[in-house]
Amino acid sequence: MTPTRILPDLQSSLLCEEVRQEANGNFFLIGVIDFVRVPQVPITASKLTVFNRWTAGVGTFTESVRLIAPDQSTVVRKSEVKFQMNNPGINATTVTLFGNIEFTAPGAYFLEVLVDDVMKIRYPINLVVVPPPNQGQQTQTK
Repeated sequence: MTPTRILPDLQSSLLCEEVRQEANGNFFLIGVIDFVRVPQVPITASKLTVFNRWTAGVGTFTESVRLIAPDQSTVVRKSEVKFQMNNPGINATTVTLFGNIEFTAPGAYFLEVLVDDVMKIRYPINLVVVPPPNQGQQTQTK
């Protein structure tokens, strides 16, 4: 008996500055983000990209990617995409682009990845305010 539907596993999820694909199909992940350092808030990020790799699934699925604010309830951005896996021995890759994201407060934002409304991962992306060097200091001359 051949299964008609197997919910896939999330092999990896990475927040990046950009994702590019070569002619041979391989992906380049540019600027994998551990935390976001900004000079002040509010601030707008021109783009953030989420790279997700799915494995061991069979069927058609809906992936939801959500960026949650530090208050744990505000959805800053959400994206949904359908993808299909015909064989559990193959992988599926999804790339989500969030553009012009306004960050209004420092703290731990959370990236959530769901497939067919089942949470697969939730991880923090810390936004840290780091003023530019010498900001607020006056240069003294002798």
